[in-house]
Amino acid sequence: MSTQDFVVAIPARYAASRLPGKPLRLIGGQPLVLHVAQRALQAGAREVWVATDDTRIADALAGSGVQVAMTSTDHASGTDRLAECARIAGWSDDTIVVNLQGDEPFAPADGIACVAHAVAESGAGFATLAAMIDDIDTLLDANAVKVVLAGNGDALYFSRAPVPWPRDAFARDRMVMPKGRWLRHIGIYGYRASALQAFTNLPMGSLEQTESLEQLRALEAGWRIAVRLAPSPFPSGVDTPGDLARAEQEWQRRNG
Repeated sequence: MSTQDFVVAIPARYAASRLPGKPLRLIGGQPLVLHVAQRALQAGAREVWVATDDTRIADALAGSGVQVAMTSTDHASGTDRLAECARIAGWSDDTIVVNLQGDEPFAPADGIACVAHAVAESGAGFATLAAMIDDIDTLLDANAVKVVLAGNGDALYFSRAPVPWPRDAFARDRMVMPKGRWLRHIGIYGYRASALQAFTNLPMGSLEQTESLEQLRALEAGWRIAVRLAPSPFPSGVDTPGDLARAEQEWQRRNG
């Protein structure tokens, strides 16, 4: 697959309960959303779009080389917002779309490209990334989503619980990380544009409601989700003022 054969779409909503105006918060003197868009451009996407509902975000991206889709204020999720963006952009059904979260200013370019390649190579409508878990705190953290894979690399299940559950090891000493292969899901997705549109028309399933994980809607409907190991670490996103301060420190470290 050529590096010019995918697009990146970034959902960016102005309102955020923990960090209002998050897309426009500054890191190194630039808005957060612009940092994210620049990472997407570095990944080699043929187009980078920001899907937003606020003209202030559109104005901040003027002259950046990024295209903006003004979308409805009524979307329940970023995925729904991207589906509208795809219609505005006029992408063909076969277009590979990478959904990059708008709060990840240090998302590695090779990881963005990797998820696009996973869609192209696997034949699945969806693809995502994962990373190895090597500490007990992450394994037991409900905010760190775990993914279990089939032998072909497709997702069997996503959960906030520590799955698979190491019954015998935890029976002996729950606080010792047992030897095994646990994977943390990284929240970046690739889709064919046709699958993106179809997904937003699926009814919410009981698994999604139970775990509050949108991707379970696809699994419950019998869809494939291809999973690849991220080639580089994905730093944590920016959700709180403390995260923003740490991101500024990281930017200063990287840029001297």
